Amino acid sequence: MKAEFFTYHSFTSEECRSLTFNREGEQRLGATISLTPSHSTRFIIIGIEESVGPQANKGYAGTENAFQAFLKRFLNMQSNRFLNGKEICILGRIKQNKLENLPSDLSKVVEELDLIVSDVILNHINQDHTLIVIGGGHNNAYPIIKSLHQLRNAKLNVLNLDPHADCRALEGRHSGNPFSYAMEEEHLNSYHVMGLHKAFNNEFILQFLDSHQCHYSFYDDLISGDRSFKEQLDDFISHLKGKDPVGIELDMDAISYSPSSAFTPSGINTEEARLYISSCSKHLNPIYLHLPEAAPTNEQEEKISGKLLAYLTYDFIINHPSSSFELKN
Repeated sequence: MKAEFFTYHSFTSEECRSLTFNREGEQRLGATISLTPSHSTRFIIIGIEESVGPQANKGYAGTENAFQAFLKRFLNMQSNRFLNGKEICILGRIKQNKLENLPSDLSKVVEELDLIVSDVILNHINQDHTLIVIGGGHNNAYPIIKSLHQLRNAKLNVLNLDPHADCRALEGRHSGNPFSYAMEEEHLNSYHVMGLHKAFNNEFILQFLDSHQCHYSFYDDLISGDRSFKEQLDDFISHLKGKDPVGIELDMDAISYSPSSAFTPSGINTEEARLYISSCSKHLNPIYLHLPEAAPTNEQEEKISGKLLAYLTYDFIINHPSSSFELKN
């Protein structure tokens, strides 16, 4: 499709080699992953390098940098008995061409992005693949859900760990309303959101969740100590077990001190984020993982975001029922 603000770029062998460090006696993932899907491909990774979605939601830039930060760390993980690249394809990236001098109505730019994300997924993913999307804003959950609904011919059941439900009004597309659009257009069978922050979800959102019979919980309730993070997570997994297809979302805003578009000093820790991904992957057999909203803007933040995203992707793949890797609990 013709696009003004975004282009899709396949990931090349030259890029892969330039990002992969060599060390005698070791083999890195960058040396074993594929760049085009094959009969052995189970997991396809796509990057989205954009920040127009968060900016349309009155947020900050930086989410365009997350995928490159991820690549630098993920490609340099060891290819060993626990994880190798034989079932993984890094397909490419959708890149925002202009970061400045954008139109005043950013929702129109996000609508263009919706179309290109859907187009890439529908043209490169099939029902044998598990999709992993990294980078960009949470706005991209909408075209992911929409295109996978079309591909699977089945409405999705989505679990999101997020301080914000992202069910704002249908006021034009942005990172704050992907799930309200997906629900109103009936791409979702059920929506579950864990770890909401009471102070940062408006009354419209709360009423929207209630009226659409969504299952949700509050991070604030964990602070009281009445329930642990694992107990709350197990409750959500029990609600989703047996449902198909399932998608998993983790907004990087949920992790305390993570460089993200809506930074928080009060949130889950890294180990809880990894437990969430591992448990959901193992027990729910999800068809996709979406890791949006990481927003590194300097070298130190890039290291933090990149390593976090690499760990979470690793946890998702090694625990997924469709993988053949040895780490099975």
